[in-house]
Amino acid sequence: MPSLTELSLGLTQLEWPWVLLIFALSTQLTILSTTLYLHRSQAHRGVDLHPIVSHVMRLWLWLTTAMVTREWVAVHRKHHAKCETVEDPHSPVAHGLWNVLRNGVALYRASCRDIELVEKYGKGGPNDWLERNVYGKYPTLGPSVFFFLCVIPFGVLGITFWALQMAWIPVFAAGVVNGLGHAIGYRNYETDDASTNVSPWGFFIGGEELHNNHHAYPSSAKFSQRKFEIDIGWLVLKTLSVFKLAQIQRVAPVLTTRESTQQADLETVKALMAHRFHLLSEYFREVVKPTVAAEASRLNLRANEIKRAVRAWMSGESPLDEYDFRLSFNLKELPDLRQVLAFRERLTLVWRNRAQSQEALILSLQQWCADAEASGIEALRRFSLKLRGAALAA
Repeated sequence: MPSLTELSLGLTQLEWPWVLLIFALSTQLTILSTTLYLHRSQAHRGVDLHPIVSHVMRLWLWLTTAMVTREWVAVHRKHHAKCETVEDPHSPVAHGLWNVLRNGVALYRASCRDIELVEKYGKGGPNDWLERNVYGKYPTLGPSVFFFLCVIPFGVLGITFWALQMAWIPVFAAGVVNGLGHAIGYRNYETDDASTNVSPWGFFIGGEELHNNHHAYPSSAKFSQRKFEIDIGWLVLKTLSVFKLAQIQRVAPVLTTRESTQQADLETVKALMAHRFHLLSEYFREVVKPTVAAEASRLNLRANEIKRAVRAWMSGESPLDEYDFRLSFNLKELPDLRQVLAFRERLTLVWRNRAQSQEALILSLQQWCADAEASGIEALRRFSLKLRGAALAA
């Protein structure tokens, strides 16, 4: 008859270091299934996964998260469509960072119960027999089955294994990605939301750490954009593609510069449409920041204080001409800065008016460049000359 110690270790009789290793592999499989299957494949169609891979990941997510594909996809797509508004299902800007960190699962479940939301944003998901009769019909059965799959082989340690596994996605997806990914970190792109890259090395959460990059190019299957950034999810996808288990559909287009281009043309417009957030980031670094430094020096002000006011204006928190009593200056006293910000606003209007004809868009951009080069602001002139030659790499 087995001893109490043997019973506590389950059928495998594994000591805790081995159970910890298996747990690490288990949680990483859950993370990778979420980012590759739910996020990059189902929600954004950036990659097509082989049916075997899709079914394995779907089964694993049913066991370890109780998430239904169609519901997850719908909530995530609405997040992009209504980002940082009260309609965003899990925006820390709209709902508060602490609320998203603490109640991320509750916010997600409340959205899933919105039948209209799921119908509108969840189209295109799997609709086979398993989805209709098992995964979608009995989502909470999965974690119950997984409980026994943990306890039988690992004994008492299996209970802890199961509990931590169940908390993994709520903590790291709902908390870190949805919460901290809109609050702390760095930004490569001046997107219209508060998204950030929590870390340049996306090892722990499957590459989802590079959240700002994703918001700049949502349909891209690759989240890393700069040389020092690492997206482990992308590395897994490339490996799967070697074995014909994944087919990459979309990645972010590559921006190039044509030398000595006389004026903006259709290629420039295409580059602006595809890389608007990248170009806005360059505009901030190459035009706004030097102008801030010059204005701060001229008026003996702190440059960081001016930059904070500019950031508030760009995020829509306050009008440009509104005097903020917390500041030691009035933005009306900074004519060059107001001018470069006005040019930034004009540039954004070019792609916001993308429903216009190609000829109208080209003329608008050509006029923007001509006015920028005649503005008398050297940084603005240099940026305009570079913008003329922007194009998408072949």
